[in-house]
Formats: sequence, structure tokens, C-alpha cells
Amino acid sequence: MKLVYFAWVREQIGCDEEPAPEGATTVAELVELLRSKGGGHAAALADESRLRFALDQQMVKADAALDGASELAIFPPVTGG
Repeated sequence: MKLVYFAWVREQIGCDEEPAPEGATTVAELVELLRSKGGGHAAALADESRLRFALDQQMVKADAALDGASELAIFPPVTGG
């Protein structure tokens, strides 16, 4: 699975995309694995309530199963204007 980052999440992690680590079955488990990498990952993903997720371009909650998805996008809430 490919991870794609947007806005300040991308800035703190320091890359646009990367391969997902193995071992997670839900979005929340994957975020926890990423946090454990420390550094920018820990900072960007520290407050899950400030993040939004899309699996294969469909919005999901953190408890969503990964179930063979090919892409997880992680980004902050989008505001209108």
C-alpha cells in the first residue's frame, strides 16, 4: 500500500508519499505504526482528531479496515473559503 500525505502532514513528515509498513489491519493501527517511527511522523500524526483519511479515494474513519487497499491518503481537515 502507498501512503500519500497532504498539507502540513506532508511538511512535518518530509515527503509526499511512501510505502506503508506491514502489520496493520486498520487505519488506526497503521497510524500507530507510523507514529512509532518518531520524528516528523510522530509530530504529524500525534493528534488523530486533527487528521482525515481516504482509502482508495474514499473518506473513512480511523477504525476502517485496510482490506487490500492500494492507497491511504492522510491530510488535515479542509476548510472552505
